[in-house]
Amino acid sequence: MVTVTTKGLSVDLGRRAVLRDVDVAMGAGEMIGIIGPNGAGKSTLVRTILGLIAPSAGSSTIDGTPVGAIARRDIARALAYLPQGQTLHWPLSVERLVMLGRLPHLAPMSRIAAADLAVVEEALVRADVAHLAGRVATELSGGERARVMLARALAVGARGLVADEPLASLDPGHQIDVMRLLAREAGQGALVVTVLHDLTMAARYCSRLLLLDRGRLVADGSPAEVLTAQRLEAVYGVRAMIELGGASPLVVPLDRSRGPGATE
Repeated sequence: MVTVTTKGLSVDLGRRAVLRDVDVAMGAGEMIGIIGPNGAGKSTLVRTILGLIAPSAGSSTIDGTPVGAIARRDIARALAYLPQGQTLHWPLSVERLVMLGRLPHLAPMSRIAAADLAVVEEALVRADVAHLAGRVATELSGGERARVMLARALAVGARGLVADEPLASLDPGHQIDVMRLLAREAGQGALVVTVLHDLTMAARYCSRLLLLDRGRLVADGSPAEVLTAQRLEAVYGVRAMIELGGASPLVVPLDRSRGPGATE
């Protein structure tokens, strides 16, 4: 069980206000999608939650403790992190790369144990990359690399998982696989927080959405509560077809609405 809470969270990067007065509470068993236009502050929010960026005002806590007072190793044990756009520089095998997910649990100079290896093997299977275990990670395709990095995050065995744009570079089939996997983690009691651009995927798999616009949290609720035609037009500047009532929710942008950047 893990909880994350922000109160009045604000972040300035240089002279730019990136987040302003974000209040949110997230708990175990939730599958939370963070959505919003480019530059809305989505990645900044997750990085601040993880203590990678210091807030300029307000607070962020994990299980009630300020993030700044928690050791990096303990944050990693609580919340595994899958950042976006990772670049691999060393020609490690996929299996050894995924083993790096066990580092928060290892003492300095200690060796990986049989129990750790079992966790790694399970993570490889869950991310559908067990067949790549012997491959050199730097030789993988973008989609293969994305799934391997997800396996590394799963290998941490944390109580929560934060994934920043985990669907980037994946084909449609593997996008579905990843979302199902994340939803299954939440169903088993983990807190899952993921940054998404695909609104259909967000509507279909997330139990709750946080909609950011220009650094402010403008909506927080179920997909049906957040993904309204009026809100998508106000925040994204698009008209969309929205069907959320059935077993397979659908959100399809149709055209730019009238306003800045709109076309006839």
